Amino acid sequence: MNEKIETLSDLLPDRLSSDPKSPHYNADILSRDVGIRFKGVEKTNVEEYCVSEGWVRLTVGTTVDRAGKPMTVKLQGEVEPYFRDPEA
Repeated sequence: MNEKIETLSDLLPDRLSSDPKSPHYNADILSRDVGIRFKGVEKTNVEEYCVSEGWVRLTVGTTVDRAGKPMTVKLQGEVEPYFRDPEA
């Protein structure tokens, strides 16, 4: 029974956002250092992802919109979220 609880806690949600104002924001999961592979390439500028719909939203440079949020672009493709191993 404990093994099932541990594996459930290691599952990532289908959709996750790093914006605290988003309904898909989850501070507990983000604190565990989530990594994203998009089309097999590691991405470090992901603002939001959705595995089932197959897209990521990436920041575009340092530009911001009128509200001060980073400008993003939405790209379609295979999304693989994972927890990065803590460096010992």
